[in-house]
Amino acid sequence: MSMPGNDFPVDEPVVREYLLLGLRLGKLIDGFVDCWFGDPRLSAQVDAEPPADPDELVRQAARLRAELPDSGLPDSRQRYLSAQLTALECAGNRLSGKDIPFLDEIRQYFDVDIALGDPGHYADAHEAIAELLPGSGGLNERLDAYYERNRIPPARLQQAVQAVSDELRVLTRQLFGLPAGERVEYEVVHGKPWNAFNRYLGGFRSKVALNDEAGRAIAALPILVTHESYPGHHTDHCLKEAGLVREHGHTEQLISLVNTPQCLISEGTAELAHVAVLGRGWGEWTANILAAERISGDGELVERVRTLVQRLLPARQDAAIMLHDRGADVDDVTDYLERWLLLPRDRAEHMVSFLTDPLWRAYTVTYIEGARLVGAWMDAGPANQPVAERYRSLLRKPLLPSDLQRDLDATGVAPASPH
Repeated sequence: MSMPGNDFPVDEPVVREYLLLGLRLGKLIDGFVDCWFGDPRLSAQVDAEPPADPDELVRQAARLRAELPDSGLPDSRQRYLSAQLTALECAGNRLSGKDIPFLDEIRQYFDVDIALGDPGHYADAHEAIAELLPGSGGLNERLDAYYERNRIPPARLQQAVQAVSDELRVLTRQLFGLPAGERVEYEVVHGKPWNAFNRYLGGFRSKVALNDEAGRAIAALPILVTHESYPGHHTDHCLKEAGLVREHGHTEQLISLVNTPQCLISEGTAELAHVAVLGRGWGEWTANILAAERISGDGELVERVRTLVQRLLPARQDAAIMLHDRGADVDDVTDYLERWLLLPRDRAEHMVSFLTDPLWRAYTVTYIEGARLVGAWMDAGPANQPVAERYRSLLRKPLLPSDLQRDLDATGVAPASPH
């Protein structure tokens, strides 16, 4: 997927082998390579090879990790690559059929530990949502009616997203800087299991696909754009390409791989993007932009409801633990999601199918634990440090979950409870 002009030289042998290892795993696992904008000769080399033996890839990952102390790389790059290689070794072991306890799998993939929380916190959020959406029907029925009232027709989704994106791009450039010539192209697609998906192409360009059901609530619009584009994934990739790759030669950043610590930090950073660029009041901010597009909505209400619904989302991580660590029945887990996430049965079933997919079963952790860890780290900054300044470090540095946790430990601040 490399673009013309993106053949950045890879001078360090251990980094070159890391990139090849990621590409080889991507050849065996569809979707494992989230983005790649490096030397096309490397990807051509892997394309020309027969599919690799997973056990051999496990051995390669372990060998490369053992070679890092003698690689001549700075300590920060060694730690980054060591964490990534640990995740790739785990991916290879799972691919070869090795049974790894789920919580160990999470630890090896993402450099974090996770645990079940207290559903009582979801019940509190339900009560608060019910107060905002009074009516005679059940809470699920009232929430569905609220979504329908705030629905953006699929035919107008791209127009609405572009209007919000244009304004966020200006704010992001002012707060964080953007490389000259960067751009995002949006397209609306149908029948996808996600709301939006960013594909970074290199050269400061991204394509963002929007599921036509993403306009189910106006409140989703700014969150979609901040997460996928400004100042989320697109901005993150752009600033790392400009700084780490082009300026400092950190060519390990030419590839992004799912189920790695890199991924958890990236998703956690994107989940908090609206906090960094807009803060409170983003609902009214969005409503004013959409009013110019003749799309009306109650900005204050959608922000308040969205904030409460966000408190329910960690139930997805609970569901993954229940399925893969506690041996829960699929129907029981579906009931759990339907109850606590206030979902229709078919959407709860679809979520469970995602959680049982061999590649994606662990990925929910990147959103839930990633947002929790990044949010705690942002909150733990000095009182006189603007939140945008702290967020800028996430965009420009190759930070690991353990880096953020170490900072939290040093300040005596623990991440908030998952629920």
